[in-house]
Amino acid sequence: MSAENFFILNRMFTRNTLSDLINNKSSEVYSIILKNFIKDYKEKTNAENIKEIYSLLIKHYKNEYLYKNTLFNKLLLGTHSLNTTAALTELPINKSKADFILINGKAVVYEIKTILDNIDKLDTQITDYYKAFTYVTVLTHEKLVKNILEKYQNYPIGISILTERNTIKTIKKAEENKNFLDKSIMFDILRKKEYEQLIIKYYKQLPKINDFEYYNYCKQLINKIDIDVLYKDFIRILKNRIKINNDLFVNIPRELKFLVYFSSLHTNDYKNLQFFLEQIGD
Repeated sequence: MSAENFFILNRMFTRNTLSDLINNKSSEVYSIILKNFIKDYKEKTNAENIKEIYSLLIKHYKNEYLYKNTLFNKLLLGTHSLNTTAALTELPINKSKADFILINGKAVVYEIKTILDNIDKLDTQITDYYKAFTYVTVLTHEKLVKNILEKYQNYPIGISILTERNTIKTIKKAEENKNFLDKSIMFDILRKKEYEQLIIKYYKQLPKINDFEYYNYCKQLINKIDIDVLYKDFIRILKNRIKINNDLFVNIPRELKFLVYFSSLHTNDYKNLQFFLEQIGD
């Protein structure tokens, strides 16, 4: 497949395209893909067509969305459940952004390196992740795993691959590493209401100080909390960031699970999406 094909497939499983399908019952990106890749698409439902488009990713173009959605389906929904586990994506941590974070009793950062990615930034990314989390795993393509394994054989990071059968295979299990946790980095990840929640828990009240000094003063208060105690509350708060309606979410096709989970859909959005999926492709 050409570079142009890759580009248009990359745009399929995005929030912009999903929004178009929900609100407009159509999408330029979706229409182009149907006409160019899907045989007899007018005789199939949109759900069936999207399943075929997703199969193209599995067979020909394992992009970042495929990795993320596979993690979501295999780990959060497969090994765990929405009742006990939550996920975050594209979380800024110092100078890096975590691709996928799975949180239940512990929190694991997954850094994705597809066959198309450059691994030069991996050192910096891993260093940043350990400033806020104690488990880090690199999920990569089998063609890259040898180099990554050789480089990090003696490090606590985990290494997994996305197999040709679209399963996740553990090559090296992640080990806990608390040595580099940084309270300041953790504080910067938290939203105002989240760090205020911690301050009330440990100091019983919020500081009565002017707005200009408020942020830095709150940071100083958080920095005084024992790191082990703080970390437990930190991942507990992050776990509560995303609220999902399980009754509505359960009917979402697995090809769209990751995308819908992080799209903050309302009840009407779910209804409109379900209506679209049941219609015949145009």
